[in-house]
Amino acid sequence: MKLLLIKIGKAISVMKRDGLASGGRRVGSAFLKMFGRVGSGDILFVTNGVGDSARYRTRNVAEELRLHGFRCSVTVQDNPLLSSYADKFKIFIFHRTLFTPSVQKLIRKIKEQKKEIIFEADDLVFEEKYILLTDYFRNMNALEKKLYEKGLGAEILKDPYVKVCTTTTSYLADILKSYGKTVFVVPNKLSNQDLGMAENILKRFDLSRPKRPKEVEPQAVRIGYFSGTSSHNRDFAVIAGALLEIMEKYPQVELFLAGPLDIENRLNIYKNRIKQIPYVPREKHFENIAGIQINIAPLETGNPFCEAKSELKFFEAGILGVPTAASATRAFCEAIADGSDGFLAQTEEEWTAKLEKLIINENLRKTMGAKAREKALKKYTNKNSDSAKYYNYLRSRL
Repeated sequence: MKLLLIKIGKAISVMKRDGLASGGRRVGSAFLKMFGRVGSGDILFVTNGVGDSARYRTRNVAEELRLHGFRCSVTVQDNPLLSSYADKFKIFIFHRTLFTPSVQKLIRKIKEQKKEIIFEADDLVFEEKYILLTDYFRNMNALEKKLYEKGLGAEILKDPYVKVCTTTTSYLADILKSYGKTVFVVPNKLSNQDLGMAENILKRFDLSRPKRPKEVEPQAVRIGYFSGTSSHNRDFAVIAGALLEIMEKYPQVELFLAGPLDIENRLNIYKNRIKQIPYVPREKHFENIAGIQINIAPLETGNPFCEAKSELKFFEAGILGVPTAASATRAFCEAIADGSDGFLAQTEEEWTAKLEKLIINENLRKTMGAKAREKALKKYTNKNSDSAKYYNYLRSRL
């Protein structure tokens, strides 16, 4: 009953955020995933949902591993046949799973057969002391809060039987190592389908964009922010002052804001130059990114939950040749060569100065975007993936 109430709360939250039609489709998709076919193979990913986190950390990683010779399947923890899969796979990777009776039963059978369990974390949601302090948690309805209040997946992480974890960033890896685990950093990557979408969009945009005549008034420069979840209000506040200064100084600048976000009241004076849209399907998301000239990825400084975030926003824009200005968190500092394939900023003054460079210099935007695309292709696609140590470990357990 508790799990059902949690799921109802989650469904209500999704439909409130994305609208009845779009949210309803997402909820329906999640329901159908319960009955998706699962065969047999080497590795089974078990996740609690079907959103972007599950896409990157289960479906995309499963594709990466298939490209390197592993037989993988993905299922949701609500699958009514879940416990029967203990007999069909050799390695089980748990991503954001609630410790439900069916998950407990599956884990018990895995242990009886002395098979491998890996804990997967792409956020600090397994640490209740961090998740309870976020706007994301505060904005949840009472039912949805039940999903996170004790740390999502903490029971599996703290189980002495579980020796290995995978994660997205070196920051998260350090925290997981403090539990006495062996940790493999497996960065988020774009799937082959993502890459195909990006390539098609770039072709269409190249054909449709008119060539700009010389010596004409500057065209609009659109700055985009893709928030993803309602947890990013305080992140956006980091850059609100800089954006206010930029929009006052450069009338050609427009803001494109995607996802749930409450913008700063100070920016309302420029509301005719600000466009906000709700959650959209994956291909439309890439089209929206391709339609901006500058991508921003601000994160609240000094917040461990934000420090744990991956560089995803950098390479999703980069694959489309769009340059990113990002907060100087560890993940972004490790991903971005400041001033070459992107910009890093810590203070409001740095945000203003670096955005200004991109606004006034179209050639800089193009060259920086091209370098970002080159890096995204090389480091953040399944097509070019090469996590050799992780692959070798998995082979040793088969």
